[in-house]
Amino acid sequence: MRQHRRLSSWSELWLKNVVVNMPPKTLTLDDGPTSSSGDLTSLLSDQLLLLVLSFVPPPLLFSSASLVCRRWLRLSGRLRHHLTLLDWSFLHQRLPYCFPNLTDLDLLPASFICPSFSTALLSRGTVSVSLDLYVDPPVGDAQFISCESISVGLETITSNFPNLRKLCTVAPTVSDSGLFAIANSCPTLQELELHGCTDLALRPISVFENLQILRLVGSVEGLYSGPGVTDIGLTILAHGCKRLVELELSGCEGSYDGISAIGRCCVMLEELIISDHKMDSGWIAGLAFCGNLKTLRLQGCSRIDADPGPEEHLGSCPAIESVQLQRCQIRDKRSLHALFMVCESAREIVFQNCWGLDDELFASAAICRRVKLLNLQSCSVLSTQGLESIILSWPELERLTVISCNNIKDEEISPALSGLFSSLKELKWRPDTKSMLATSLGGTGMGKKGGRFFKRRILPGQQRLKGKPDEEPS
Repeated sequence: MRQHRRLSSWSELWLKNVVVNMPPKTLTLDDGPTSSSGDLTSLLSDQLLLLVLSFVPPPLLFSSASLVCRRWLRLSGRLRHHLTLLDWSFLHQRLPYCFPNLTDLDLLPASFICPSFSTALLSRGTVSVSLDLYVDPPVGDAQFISCESISVGLETITSNFPNLRKLCTVAPTVSDSGLFAIANSCPTLQELELHGCTDLALRPISVFENLQILRLVGSVEGLYSGPGVTDIGLTILAHGCKRLVELELSGCEGSYDGISAIGRCCVMLEELIISDHKMDSGWIAGLAFCGNLKTLRLQGCSRIDADPGPEEHLGSCPAIESVQLQRCQIRDKRSLHALFMVCESAREIVFQNCWGLDDELFASAAICRRVKLLNLQSCSVLSTQGLESIILSWPELERLTVISCNNIKDEEISPALSGLFSSLKELKWRPDTKSMLATSLGGTGMGKKGGRFFKRRILPGQQRLKGKPDEEPS
């Protein structure tokens, strides 16, 4: 009977075919002599093993391959470029040694003070914070670590990660030495996200010469609050970041002055995202100064503009292509009409999970005559007649998506609307959630098998009556 030699480790099994066919003279032993355990990977140099590990999918590399041995753990750390930090002490102790080639670093989860005894985990979007339910109030008052600790941590990053391209951190409110150090030592930084941002925290923003994507978060409802960013901070930003391509303002204040300053100075701005804004009345008129703006997105806004002002003072964005409203409360027809007047050249209009969008409010979109794409999702108040009256007036419409709009009925489609559907290049039509459920359950037999279990049981001695199945005996 043939005997089979048992391999000493699965790494030997994995690299058996690779090592056997390699001439011994081509191997370099960077880590000393061959291990007595028989692990053939020890014969490979760090450079060669890094090349092999680079072909391993990242989920497998960082979860399984890094657990093989200390050497594999150290080498896999060189291949990691994105990291989300959960413990601030790790930044000073092990981060530069374990992951020396990071280009994308998220410091936000580690920037919160974690209670000694955590009883709950609060998540807002992609951020999760540990809370103590015995503290009053437990929600909406998450605390950041000290400003000095944040500044020292940022200075540590500058001395170890000069090739950083993306950074998410908390904006220091007292000392701005950390942001100055990042700007001076990381010239390749292109994307920056600042949480808890204030007007004073934007003073070093002009030092970031190559910054193209900027996200400012003044406050997050249910997580933390603060003074936020006002027109003063937006003006500082406008004069400091003239090469911005994408800007997101979340939980920020401002008005016509701040938005118009950004439009005048940031001439390369192509995408503007405004989330949970606290803008004063009249800010929509400032959009007319954004000459190259292509995409405008409103997210989670409880209102659009309380008082947009006279229509003759609104102006327009000539380069606008896409207007997107997501999770917004649409209550005022005047503000929505002002928004579409400024964006009348839009080619794409998107409404997703917008509360209050009825036929009268949707009629404001008729001013946009060049629409080629319309996307409606979870707009339960809009009716078939309201949709038809607008899209039939758009001669260039090519793509239409209607999903989970329960007030739009298939049986109410007119011949004119049906003819429009046949001429579209792309149509996604699933307005009724019930019909979606029936379609998804098709072929499974669900909805039919239950009848055999829930029929009225005939007890012994009883006789089934003839007639209707549900007819009770008299």
